[in-house]
Amino acid sequence: MSLQENLNIIKRGTDEILVEAELIEKLKENRPLRIKAGFDPTAPDLHLGHTVLLNKLRQLQDLGHHVMFLIGDFTGMIGDPTGKNTTRPPLTKEEVSENAQSYEKQVFKILDKNKTEVVFNSKWLEPLGAAGMLTLSARHTVARMLERDDFSKRFKSNQPIAIHEFMYPLLQGYDSVALKADIELGGTDQKFNLLMGRELQKQYDQTPQCIITMPLLEGLDGVNKMSKSLNNYIGVDEPAETIFAKILSISDDLMWRYIELLSLKKIAEIDVWRKRFDLGENPKNIKVEFAKEIVARFHGEKLADSAEQDFNLRAQGKIPDDIPEIKIQYPNNKVTVPQLLKHIQFVGSTSEAMRLIKGGGVKVDGEKIVDPHYLIENMTTFTIQVGKRKFANILFT
Repeated sequence: MSLQENLNIIKRGTDEILVEAELIEKLKENRPLRIKAGFDPTAPDLHLGHTVLLNKLRQLQDLGHHVMFLIGDFTGMIGDPTGKNTTRPPLTKEEVSENAQSYEKQVFKILDKNKTEVVFNSKWLEPLGAAGMLTLSARHTVARMLERDDFSKRFKSNQPIAIHEFMYPLLQGYDSVALKADIELGGTDQKFNLLMGRELQKQYDQTPQCIITMPLLEGLDGVNKMSKSLNNYIGVDEPAETIFAKILSISDDLMWRYIELLSLKKIAEIDVWRKRFDLGENPKNIKVEFAKEIVARFHGEKLADSAEQDFNLRAQGKIPDDIPEIKIQYPNNKVTVPQLLKHIQFVGSTSEAMRLIKGGGVKVDGEKIVDPHYLIENMTTFTIQVGKRKFANILFT
């Protein structure tokens, strides 16, 4: 593969490369470059927003480069202040450790385990100690920190900024020094932190890393960045049927954004999708093919096919073959439908359940319930359905 072909693959889907001329010179050295990407385990699950970056790491692996998947078990206890207007509550070491184990398991749904070096930044940040932290702090000024957009906004609006938050960019930059990174990847919102790595490497007499920034993926709402806290996410570890259904729920406009950032199909294949769309084909057909690609990546082709069948059955109001069984206990095996729906967490409240019943959205053994106080009795097992997507086999014990 030529240098230009390598560069074209690296540039696909990226937002910015700093500095491209330096990257070209590194590629000319014809050696495996040391690629760094850091993830703070502040939540137990990775989502499709994370995979925008992970997909690029996999492409770089396939080009023969050395990927270092950095788990910020030390910096995770600080919390990245990027984009935050308040100080983040610190996580305990135990919480970070538990989340880190979950990350390790999920990341190899995308990365090649045999070509990935998993590293934890506590290995070099904990030994720094107080003296090392003070030395590192002396390498940057408060004025430069306040040039960062989110810090600047908080300072001007009299929002508090904790001292330890200033340390975060420095520690992320020091990670690049410790790992002697040639390239660091991050989201567009991470540019300040990524540049810090370049600056510190120069101060430590290292060749500065190049930076590749990746776009931020919008969540299912099409507005905000994908985030578990906003409940607009698609989790890497979610069931195949859930991933499939969530992708089918996105708008036609958002579909192209997701395809652009998440599909690993060749550009020519994506162009065929666009031509079909422009010729008036139902966009649902394209979403189905794209959803199956994503589900197959995390769960395999067989479950991708099953997810499509499950979705079609639910869309038709039919009962899928594989639905959860829930065992419950009530005195004399009697329970009202609203109580049951709240108990099995199909609704948030009994009043919500009553509204659904009045709207004709609840069935028991295929029969629509019309009485909001409907009492289930003299039954040991039955199937309950809410809308077109929620089913459960209920068993009294």
